[in-house]
Amino acid sequence: MLRGIPQGAKDLFTLLLARSQHCSPRLALWNEEWHRCFLPHFSYATDVRSKEENKKTVENLSSLSVDIKKIRRLKEWVLFQDVTYVKEIASILQEMGADDATIANVLERCPEAILCRPVEVNSQRDLWHSVWQNEKQLVKLIEQFPESFFTVEHHVNQKANFQFFQELGLKKNIIGRLLTSAPSIFHRPVEKNKHMIETLQRSYLHLGGSDANLKVWLLKLLSQNPFVLLNTSAAVQENLEFLQKKYFTDTEVLQLLSKLKGFLFQLTPNTMEKSISFSKNVFKCSDQELKQLVLKCPAFLSYSVSVLEERLEGLLKEGISIDQIRDTPAVLELTTQIVQYRIKKLAALGYDIRNGNLEHLNGTKKDFEVTYSKIQLKRERPMFNPVAPLNVEE
Repeated sequence: MLRGIPQGAKDLFTLLLARSQHCSPRLALWNEEWHRCFLPHFSYATDVRSKEENKKTVENLSSLSVDIKKIRRLKEWVLFQDVTYVKEIASILQEMGADDATIANVLERCPEAILCRPVEVNSQRDLWHSVWQNEKQLVKLIEQFPESFFTVEHHVNQKANFQFFQELGLKKNIIGRLLTSAPSIFHRPVEKNKHMIETLQRSYLHLGGSDANLKVWLLKLLSQNPFVLLNTSAAVQENLEFLQKKYFTDTEVLQLLSKLKGFLFQLTPNTMEKSISFSKNVFKCSDQELKQLVLKCPAFLSYSVSVLEERLEGLLKEGISIDQIRDTPAVLELTTQIVQYRIKKLAALGYDIRNGNLEHLNGTKKDFEVTYSKIQLKRERPMFNPVAPLNVEE
């Protein structure tokens, strides 16, 4: 059924990687890391037809109640490897407290685990255990992020980066979050991460940030968006120069950097230019006026033209005017679906957003619920105070 696909796997994923460059920068970075780490495995798949499945591997997996059909459908090349460590990996997980269902789930989601040598897995276990002493919690995380745990070929880099981030001042809970959600950062040589940290520090100080706040700013940035480390010094410099050419002062650039949580460095001058030109045309404003809009709503920089078009169109269909959007541009940070939902909820209370304040739409889900409750309370409040004396003429 899928046996013909591996022949062109390398070309297919090269094409997908190329196309990813037109997607979000974060997705492109993830695809690049995926391409680098996992594409070599497809060398096994290219001669799948000439080999047979390793019967012992299949039997061992079956004895653990692993869904073999699922592995054949998704990563059948694993079953053709001559050397596997099914029982050994299962034993390590059992020692950590994993039950049969958990072990089966881990091996179904990440069958590559059975190709890892037990000594490497135990080293990885020790590293992760230094972050999560509670093995029950550790097992749960491995079940959630098996690919992160079983990418053992980068263990030396992982250990070095772990020590570096600790010395930098990142708390263990933040390091743990990075290990699971952004493992590619730990796969890199520690020198690359050190170089990027130095670049971020220099940029912050160059933009007027203080030495006293540098560490707090940096740690907050890394906890919000660790993928900022996957950028290059050249990309950081290009984006800073672009904004300065657009009349943003150093203080304003630093403000944007904080608001965008580091995603500013994952954009490109070309995409930012397109979004700015589009916004300037829509709102018919000067460079200085547009600058103020961007400071209020950095989405004008970070969203593509197609996203801005879709959200503007959605607001206009609801009867909201361009002037209203210009006064409250942060409404563009909400998806069209969220805007429609909130407008309907407010309309049910008799509140017409077309003649009201768009600020009532903004904020997180919790922020909106607070606003909604206040409007609801105001609508239901009695017309008079029942305990106040009435001024009635005798």
